[in-house]
Amino acid sequence: MNPERLYIRYGLFIAIALIAYFLILKLVGLHEVIWLRLVNGVIVAYGIYAVIRMRRILEREDFHYHNGFKTGVMTGFLSTVVFVTFMAIYMYHIDKNFAESIINTWIRDYDQGPGVLVFILLIEGFASTVVLALAFMQKFKPSWNLKKTIQKA
Repeated sequence: MNPERLYIRYGLFIAIALIAYFLILKLVGLHEVIWLRLVNGVIVAYGIYAVIRMRRILEREDFHYHNGFKTGVMTGFLSTVVFVTFMAIYMYHIDKNFAESIINTWIRDYDQGPGVLVFILLIEGFASTVVLALAFMQKFKPSWNLKKTIQKA
């Protein structure tokens, strides 16, 4: 397994999980409950955590901070783009009333149409990706602790 290409596998896995979760919510009629989107954050967080962890396992001593961070960010960005593309297709072609319902409930004052929802999803996905990658890298970064360095020598 090539550590440089992990982000593709995990990014697509996250996107598929997000799409499946949305479709399950749609099936049971809860897709318009905005607060259930918090589970999206859990799905993305787990995926980014898992990809950074796998990269660290594969690279062992060759693992560097920037490699883990880059992998986490690329994974999150890929999953965001795939999921937002699905949501745009869904809002513009499959269920046009969904976007109107969300806009009328949560974004009444802007009157911008579904495009504002696509933009919000992109920004939200990109921002949470960077924050999650930075947070998880605190756990996975190589230690600069002098005691551990001395003990290894």
